[in-house]
Order: sequence, then C-alpha cells, then structure tokens
Amino acid sequence: MDYSLAALKLLCVQLGSARQTPSQNAFITLGGIIFQRAWLQGILVPAPSSSDGDESGRFLLDDGTGVLELFLSGDFLSRRWEAGMYVMVVGAYVVRAGDLPLLKVHKIVDLSPFPDRESMWYLEVIEAFKLFYQPLFEE
Repeated sequence: MDYSLAALKLLCVQLGSARQTPSQNAFITLGGIIFQRAWLQGILVPAPSSSDGDESGRFLLDDGTGVLELFLSGDFLSRRWEAGMYVMVVGAYVVRAGDLPLLKVHKIVDLSPFPDRESMWYLEVIEAFKLFYQPLFEE
C-alpha cells in the first residue's frame, strides 16, 4: 500500500468507472487519477448470507448512490457494528468484475451521533471533485 497517495473522497457511483491498472502494485485509475484507497460515508446495511456461512467482517455500505461490500478485520471485528449506523470508512479499494465493489477497511468511524454529517458529506465530495479531480478529468 502506497500511503503517499491520498484516499479519494468518493461516492459509490463513481467507483463504477474505476479501472485496475496493469501494474503489479494494485493501483486503480479513475479518470486519470491513480489511487489505491477510497474514503466513503454511508449507512451500514445487512449483508446477504454467503454460501460458506462465514459472516465475520462482512458488511455492506449504502451511500444513496450505490452499494459496496466492506471487509473488516482485526480490531474492527471486536466492535459492535449494526445495520443503520452512519459510518465513515477508508480502505483499499478492490475492483471486482461481476460483483459488488470491495473496500478492505483500515479505518471506520461511527458518525451516527452527528446527524448533519450525511448532508455535509455530499458537499465535501462535490467540492473535492471540483477542486482536485475535475481538472484531471478534463485533461
């Protein structure tokens, strides 16, 4: 993981345009921007049961524009995460063909006690796009 690359503030719908680069470093490109980590916020929703019955660390995040799968490991599994929580997640984005996008979470924070965070998040993503990402898309 290259931590010198910023985690992009994104909406789930934007991840649909992300593509894996042919590099062995697992870089991903979105409109010419190279990244490995994504920063999203949304509501935890119940994950459907997997065929092997292993539900540990599997959650879905719905941000109103789409859904992606979250994979939690380590200390995050000892916390109590419940459907309906509004959370902020940062993690390694994994492009998967024919399946939900996957985020290997390395930071998750429950923002449920702060009801204004959801509306503020959309403004933050729009501002980041206009200031930082849009100029690169237009090149």
